[in-house]
Amino acid sequence: METAGIRVHLVDGTYELFRHHFGALAATRKDPRAGGAESHRAAARGVVASVLGMLEGGATHVGVATDHVIESFRNDLWAGYKSSAGVPEELLAQFGLVEEGLTALGVTVWPMVELEADDALGSAAAVAAEDARVEQVFICTPDKDLGQAVVGRRVVQLDRRADKVIDEDGVRAKFGVGPGSVADWLALVGDSADGFPGIPGWGAKTAAAVLAHYLRLEDIPDSVEEWDAGVRGSVRSAPRLAADLAAARPAAELFKVLATLRIDRNLLASVDDLLWSGPTPDFAAVCEQLGAAGLAPRAEGLANARG
Repeated sequence: METAGIRVHLVDGTYELFRHHFGALAATRKDPRAGGAESHRAAARGVVASVLGMLEGGATHVGVATDHVIESFRNDLWAGYKSSAGVPEELLAQFGLVEEGLTALGVTVWPMVELEADDALGSAAAVAAEDARVEQVFICTPDKDLGQAVVGRRVVQLDRRADKVIDEDGVRAKFGVGPGSVADWLALVGDSADGFPGIPGWGAKTAAAVLAHYLRLEDIPDSVEEWDAGVRGSVRSAPRLAADLAAARPAAELFKVLATLRIDRNLLASVDDLLWSGPTPDFAAVCEQLGAAGLAPRAEGLANARG
């Protein structure tokens, strides 16, 4: 029987694939012998090894979300939304490989098609946070979107590369607003990584100052005369900002839809489904395919040690 104090680790597999891919490219530039066929499996190998390292470090309940198809429903809403265009072919080819490798390792994987990996992470975090046995949920990504999923110190972001935990206070320090206003902030400021521009004239500090009072984009009046006097007095060029927002209100509301995580609790029936119990019989063969035969005995040894 599970005891209280479960720590859940939810990993952004897409971010990890990109990180390992471009890290491998840097290594190739230093040593050309590392290129060739390795470019089509090095990132996937790195992610699988990294997740195994998390397990060896004590993680017990782990889920990984990937953008099996980078395009999502958001591309139908905004033509400029991020897509697979420009993504190196050898990197795109590794999404299926990393999903296969992690599944063989015995880790829960969500390969997303209509929704995005970020949506899956937010969904799993919401389900895990509702379980009284869960002490803390770590969403392992530095992605700005996931700031909206943070809850106090119970659900936090973990930037594994920087070894930095971002709790609710950290979200406020980063954006100037709480988690509940992160999507609104992104709608106003824009998100170049996701491909939408925000509203002209609205910078990070301006958006934070206004949202600190109104909290939601929808509650910011179109007319500056209707703005709270304290907000008008603290924000430079308030009349122009109000006019710019009023003129672009439909776009701002669309950008908020793009920035808001879609929560689908059907992705995770129970936190128990995330408990790692060891690799599958296929893991050794997948490790050979990845060029990482040494991962298989490590996984078996860890599983045996945990009983």
